[in-house]
Amino acid sequence: MYNFEVTTLKGHTEGIMSVIFSQDGQTVASASYDKTVKLWDATSGKLIHTLTGHTGAVTSAVFSPLCRTVASGGSDKTVKLWDATSGELINTLTGHTGLVMSVVFLPDGRTVASDSRDDTVKLWDVNTGKLINTLITGYQISNMIFLPDGKIVAFTVSGETIKLWDVHTGELIHTLTGHTAVFSPDGKMVASTYEGTVKLWNANTGKLIYTLTGHTGEILDMIFSPDGKIVASASDDKTVKLWNVNTGKLIYTLTGHTRLVWSVIFSPLCTIVASTSTDKTVKLWNVNTGELIYTLTGRTYSVRNAIFSPDGKIIATASDDNAVRIWKST
Repeated sequence: MYNFEVTTLKGHTEGIMSVIFSQDGQTVASASYDKTVKLWDATSGKLIHTLTGHTGAVTSAVFSPLCRTVASGGSDKTVKLWDATSGELINTLTGHTGLVMSVVFLPDGRTVASDSRDDTVKLWDVNTGKLINTLITGYQISNMIFLPDGKIVAFTVSGETIKLWDVHTGELIHTLTGHTAVFSPDGKMVASTYEGTVKLWNANTGKLIYTLTGHTGEILDMIFSPDGKIVASASDDKTVKLWNVNTGKLIYTLTGHTRLVWSVIFSPLCTIVASTSTDKTVKLWNVNTGELIYTLTGRTYSVRNAIFSPDGKIIATASDDNAVRIWKST
């Protein structure tokens, strides 16, 4: 039986756009409409640094693989690099002409990518701040993801198709049907959502493997399990579905939310899947049995996203009540 202690991290003055753990699990970063990124001690909940400098809402923040640097992007059209230890601003990367939607470090930690409403993805050298390459799509971009080795980037254009590009050459490799996409952990498969279905594609050939049907509403989020054996999908039909990647068969339908399900995420050991909802709860489910384990309550607004710490013992959630909540299993 699970029990949880709750710590509320207060300090933001407006809604929180994203929350993420550092790879060592010691720090939580939260990005907010209040134009700041805050770094928190994951164990004590104490504020470590407030990163100020953006002149608009901060849409995304992420740690470098070695946790030394934080990158953030925002509506001021810039990407900022910060020293994660001192909180000092290292560099401001300019060149986008539209809002920066998200920032991602490539696995080597030497490159950071940013996607923008200006219909481009830009790749930057972390050490020098210089622009390495610009991928021009000609369409509005969303849902930027990288192959685990960092060689291929995929993103959705105009909400209808997913394009896979070679990061180094800037060449278009494949065009897939779908609204959003995720890579499998081994990089061999791409999953996309399309009109209430999940489509599984061969990442190398671009050929469709399976179409997973069963949801009665729009799919709002999906993710592969860390071992790559399962895809979980969250829908506005109030359910989460778990699918077998090898067979395309439905494993479980997780029911219990009373409103649409915003997001879904697996614990690092693949034993738990967590779902967030506009019913203001986070539900934890047993991956092996499909049974509900625990419901995290207490939020006053819809919970848009949750994330596990690397050891799986802590869950961080964020919503529009301007606070981050840390749930520790006891």
